[in-house]
Amino acid sequence: MTYAYISDAHDLHGVSGNQHVAFGPGSPGYVQQLKAYNDAFAAFFQRLEHDGITKDNTLFVFTVDEGDHFVRVRKTDCDGVTTPCMYGTNEVGEINSNIDTLVTHQFPVLANLFLGSAAPNTFTVHGDDAPPFYLAKKGAGGGPLAQTDPLTRGFEREIAMLTAVNPYTGLIDNLMVRMADQTGMKALHMITTGDPARNATFVLFADPNYFITDFPTSACETCINPLFAWNHGDVQSEIARTWLGFVGPGVRREGIVSDVWTDHTDVRPTMLTLLGLKDDYGHDGRVIVEPLDEWAVPHSLREHREKLSRLGAMYKQVNAAFGRFAMDTLAASTQALKSGSDSEDSEYAHTQARIQDLTSQRDALASQMKAVLEMAAFSNGAINEQQAEMLIDQGEELLERARYLARR
Repeated sequence: MTYAYISDAHDLHGVSGNQHVAFGPGSPGYVQQLKAYNDAFAAFFQRLEHDGITKDNTLFVFTVDEGDHFVRVRKTDCDGVTTPCMYGTNEVGEINSNIDTLVTHQFPVLANLFLGSAAPNTFTVHGDDAPPFYLAKKGAGGGPLAQTDPLTRGFEREIAMLTAVNPYTGLIDNLMVRMADQTGMKALHMITTGDPARNATFVLFADPNYFITDFPTSACETCINPLFAWNHGDVQSEIARTWLGFVGPGVRREGIVSDVWTDHTDVRPTMLTLLGLKDDYGHDGRVIVEPLDEWAVPHSLREHREKLSRLGAMYKQVNAAFGRFAMDTLAASTQALKSGSDSEDSEYAHTQARIQDLTSQRDALASQMKAVLEMAAFSNGAINEQQAEMLIDQGEELLERARYLARR
């Protein structure tokens, strides 16, 4: 079993000493690197075939860790093949924004509370287009601010209104797309119990054109950075929606299957099923039975294929980080975090309580679903179809409650 990570093609690789720089879609350098990748893949598979390793006796799995958002409007007068796409100065590059400068200029009261040596509190971000924020008190008795601390709530309300002047268009952009504090992040599986210090106070899912950072301190408020132009780690569909390819024994040769909702956690259990292997621990994913041949899956998966496929699909929508439950609770979290005032914060408190309750229900239901899927895949155990149908119904009810909360 061999793993390989292949670097992206949309940044100049060049040779040692070349400066890192980003390509735009269809630019000659991008196209040349894609051709070099294709040639290298062809040579690689030819060598494997020469050694007797082919898709008839070996499982190949291809996927990406995340998608990317190109920071700029794509050119329409070129295709990169017959007509190269040419980009001039300041036509390719992410928008770097310094959060300290933005806060200082837009929210001076907040800056006095959190920025500078005299401020009683401090904050930092992990630079990204979806930056997590860490808020803390300084000095003796200091430490991370609680998510319900009035200082935290005031900070979140201000950041929800954060804007920036787009250097490409000259227009003012609202930076906030979605927000989640620790209650919302738990629904998204973004909280760790192993190292609580790593848990952010809240995360800002921002406009994907912007890379928001607090380092270096001398950075311009908003400026074009030509070294990077493809942002990731956010919630937009071109980032969240990726692809997965299986080729090998037991995989149907049907081309593209686009109506099956999966995520990265499904890759390993599907691989193991095709290879006749099993782990000594459970999985957060499920076996993707839809594109597999009947003979390639255990009897238990064949016997209950339709029911398990429906249960697996519901499990994804209930438990996956980009499933319906997660996206609806994120929408509700966003409304809650930007609501209220220093003197009245009842909407936030109510919504947080509802998200906590729904997340607890989700965790319990997902655990039951996972147990059924895992047993069928790796213990060859017959499932109770009535129980599976009940879990599907409960999942739909839970999704409806999350949807209702998001649209209040």
